Amino acid sequence: MMILEADRLSITFGGVRAIDGVSIAVESGQVFSIIGPNGSGKTTLFNLVSGIYVPNDGNVRLAGESVTGLAPDQLARRGLSRTFQNLQIFSRMSVLENVMVGRHRHERTGILADLLHWPSVARQNQATREAARAALARVGLVDAADRPAGSLDYGALKRLEIARALASEPTVLLLDEPAAGCNPVETQEIDHVIRAIVKDAITVVLVEHDMRLVMNISDRVHVLASGRTLTEGTPEQVRSDPAVIEAYLGVHGSQEAVRAFD
Repeated sequence: MMILEADRLSITFGGVRAIDGVSIAVESGQVFSIIGPNGSGKTTLFNLVSGIYVPNDGNVRLAGESVTGLAPDQLARRGLSRTFQNLQIFSRMSVLENVMVGRHRHERTGILADLLHWPSVARQNQATREAARAALARVGLVDAADRPAGSLDYGALKRLEIARALASEPTVLLLDEPAAGCNPVETQEIDHVIRAIVKDAITVVLVEHDMRLVMNISDRVHVLASGRTLTEGTPEQVRSDPAVIEAYLGVHGSQEAVRAFD
């Protein structure tokens, strides 16, 4: 089953075609990676799929339903969540409280109930805390739940971002460069987290520069260059494609490319 589809998406900024007729089809339960050189349009494509941008042309479908033009909060209610390349952490809040923020779509009580301290509010808060702790456990951070988020190291903050996205209980999770800036140990931790997420029947769509991570965990890899699809295939097919090697490193960079993709 195709859980997420984008059909001939295009968007223009100031006369520049940032994404030009790109189509993707992601099967449920896959790790689907989008790669490409700097400026190829990866994050722009993510922004189109996640509702931050509205395409000039084309459409997006989630579980067979057209969701083109829906806002991110509307997409979250339909099961699509994402992280961002730049950390969006509330440093003075606890680790647990940061994840609880991601549960907003599941909360039903309003301001009046909060002000009057209705029993339903206490029950909801308890349920939110339990779900947030479960999300932290999935990324290996439950022991840090009560610490200030700002006290975590960089790799842990990256995993905290993922936990907050998981708290919304998505069926599709978009990860925008989750290993950016991470050292090898932190990247390995991200690898383990992604593998565990997929085992829990969540589809992962990944934008990432770390080619070792991409090639190790992906089922399909979609390559962009200058806002257009260059190729798509299995990691084995993509890593040996001369057009991909040229796009990344030029026609004289084949040996360097082998090292980069291995």
